[in-house]
Amino acid sequence: MRVRAERRRELLVCGGAAGLATGGYALAAGLRGTWPAGADAIAVPYHAHLWDLLHGQATGDLLFNWNSGYGVPFLADFFAYLMNPFSWLTAFLPRDRGELAVLLVTLATIGLGTAAMARLLGRLHPGPHRLRALAAVGYGLCAWVLDVGGAAPMWLWGLVSLPLLGLAADWCLHERRWVTGTLCVALAWAGNLYTAALATLAAGLLFAVRLFATSRPFRQGVRATGRAVTMAAAGVLLASPVLFVAVRAAREAQPESPVEPLGPSGLGGHLAQLLPATHGGRGLPDVAIGLLGLLLVCGLPFNRRVRPRVRAVWCAALVVVGLGFVWTPTVLVWHGLAIPAGGPYRVAFVLSGLLVLAGWVSLAHRPDPPTLLGGAAVVAVIAGLAAGRHSVRPATWVLLTAGGAVLLAALWVLDRRHTDRRANTVATWVIGGTVLGNAVWSGYAALGAAPSGSVPPAAVRAGHAAVRAADDWPRGRSDPGPHAFTPNDPLLLGGQGGGYFSSYLPTAAALLMHDLGAGWTAGGRQTESVTDPVGQALFAVRAHLDDGPPPFGFTSVRAAAPPPVTVMPPGARPETSSVWSRQESLLGSQVYDAPLPVPDGGPAPTLHGTSGWSVPSGGGGTVLTAACTPGSTAFFHGVWYRGTVSGLGTSYRSDGEQPTTAVAIHRLGTVPADGVVRVTLRSDTVSQVPARPIGCLRTGALDAAVARLTATGATRVEANGHTLAATLPTGSTGIALLSVPATEGWTCAVDGGLPAVPTPVLGMIGVPLGPGASRIACSFRPPGLTEGLTVSSATAGALALVAVFSRLSRRPTRTPRRDRRTALATGDTGGTGGTGGVSDTGDTGDTGDTGESGESGESGESGESGDARDA
Repeated sequence: MRVRAERRRELLVCGGAAGLATGGYALAAGLRGTWPAGADAIAVPYHAHLWDLLHGQATGDLLFNWNSGYGVPFLADFFAYLMNPFSWLTAFLPRDRGELAVLLVTLATIGLGTAAMARLLGRLHPGPHRLRALAAVGYGLCAWVLDVGGAAPMWLWGLVSLPLLGLAADWCLHERRWVTGTLCVALAWAGNLYTAALATLAAGLLFAVRLFATSRPFRQGVRATGRAVTMAAAGVLLASPVLFVAVRAAREAQPESPVEPLGPSGLGGHLAQLLPATHGGRGLPDVAIGLLGLLLVCGLPFNRRVRPRVRAVWCAALVVVGLGFVWTPTVLVWHGLAIPAGGPYRVAFVLSGLLVLAGWVSLAHRPDPPTLLGGAAVVAVIAGLAAGRHSVRPATWVLLTAGGAVLLAALWVLDRRHTDRRANTVATWVIGGTVLGNAVWSGYAALGAAPSGSVPPAAVRAGHAAVRAADDWPRGRSDPGPHAFTPNDPLLLGGQGGGYFSSYLPTAAALLMHDLGAGWTAGGRQTESVTDPVGQALFAVRAHLDDGPPPFGFTSVRAAAPPPVTVMPPGARPETSSVWSRQESLLGSQVYDAPLPVPDGGPAPTLHGTSGWSVPSGGGGTVLTAACTPGSTAFFHGVWYRGTVSGLGTSYRSDGEQPTTAVAIHRLGTVPADGVVRVTLRSDTVSQVPARPIGCLRTGALDAAVARLTATGATRVEANGHTLAATLPTGSTGIALLSVPATEGWTCAVDGGLPAVPTPVLGMIGVPLGPGASRIACSFRPPGLTEGLTVSSATAGALALVAVFSRLSRRPTRTPRRDRRTALATGDTGGTGGTGGVSDTGDTGDTGDTGESGESGESGESGESGDARDA
């Protein structure tokens, strides 16, 4: 009965912590009236695509994504962005309520992470249950969650991984539950590799802190370390499909934009991030855990009720990790030797978790007045050094003064009046109200720090309906571009577009679209749909989305396009001298006039051969002229050009910047009767344009090319998940060209022959047809998946054997009935009761540890009685 009571109480503690954290976040979001800032850019489109997958409305599957990038691998992206188990809640909401889905995923993850931390705190050291729940809230609503993690469910899984791995480390210290711990490691790594790696480092540090903080026999320490190492290795191997696919995808992915090393931010700037209700932006780590946690951590060095060895080890660990956040080489180590472009402190939740754990060590030992005063003095010093920083707001000072005074008084009551249950209960409720108020206020400030820029659900519905109305896949594509809500419009609105943002976007896909005149940003990790008519024909775009009547009207602009599978005649030689020649090579027809322009006024540009022109700034602008066929349509492709482009009555802004931002082909207008195209370039600085930036599409040439490709191309195209098959005119020769990026993982067979790796043609998939063919069939399999499944299966088999043998080894032997009666009569039942030495007095404020006795930092087997070792 006592065991059941302990478990019920533990459930209440963890559930209460989860409820307070989710309620605080929801209340802050409700008061602010905004969704998680930034969720629309990535999280909402990916969850919309997950909705399509779960409801059978997606054109691809988990292995391949036909919606984005004109066909790109998807499994690595699924692992990276959608493996948070709570993401599946999306299936139960309307498709256009993506922001609500992300919010629910965020709330559920915050709740689980907070509950797991509350459990870990109890394993770290026994203490008052209600105060343990309140301490865990500081972790669940730390500044990293409020500023960064709330809008990114994939990173937010790290909030669960850290305490989960901490619990696994605890089982290693007590030499129990090896199999269960291995499954926890696998769950953390499968949920999100990036945050799992960081959480594993932090859990290893926590393991080391607890190992060195407590005296134990050398052999026991070696055994515990061995269990930890093997548990971590087995858990990672169990998650091999995620690991292998992600590593192979990262190897083939477009490189990230170069990021400058961290600039000097000063001691005060970093210390300011420890204070409540601060927001440092991308330049500083968000590590605040609330005023209660800050007071407790700052008071830990002064808490004489914690053994000096424990204090020293914890303080050293926090200093080492904290300093690792201010030095570029150590920041690189925390982030896998590459500072992420999206924010240099995605790992901040790790330090927040360690701060909460250290604060609990102090709180569980009942901080006395000297401890509280010492902690308050350190907080005052931090506030003084941080004063004047832009991140320190009036709300920070209100919380520090009013909230600090209330917390100090309540903690003093818990120490001085610990035998008065009523006073302690009131003090605990006061602390709870202060903690929750601090969290809500900080969340309110953080959620308003950056506009969410949300897309109205009505606009999503209208755009989605317009794209679906024009859908003709797989005979042709319906592209939701060039209209843009988010970087991932094809995921949000459906269709088969070129726009895509992903950390795993293959270089082959990015370069293909770049070489054919599409725009890109983020150094090529975010591509845009092609917008010129020839590029759209090459990708079989038969309709694209454009603005319609207000407020949320859209219309589909239709154009003739060949099928996604065409046939290049034998002997065709691709040309790569310019974007115009590359398009013509894939089209199989010459449709452009692309003369070398001539300087004709303004600051003279410099031609660097085929590398292009250097266009100076200043003056009235550099004028380039080119001779084209009268009546043709002129286009300009500046690629990296930064400045204003004017010509043929059109003027537009080009914001190129090599290598991060490339500008797409832009239409200028109809070539006049004299055949002269005059373009004026007003550069912001010395800027680059290609050697032949002007291309003139001759009237009727594209229509004739499309008609020829349609007549010789596929008569039937079938796309099913991660496969593509096409029926060709009988006896087709040359190369079957698929308007799909030639990414690694494709194999194709001709007329039922053996599958072979296709031959890329200027970045598209090319399938040699031999002397004649009538059908091709291509299939995609993510690189690394087979190896990952093999390793994972072998590990799972070994894990099952360990579980079976450990179960058999601990099976009790049958005791004769007479012996059992004797045991019951003498009271010797084999020690099946008890709670493992819990010294937790509940909510009275007394932890049962009044001095130096016992194992500080270790909880024994609290709430775990009756659970035998499984390995």
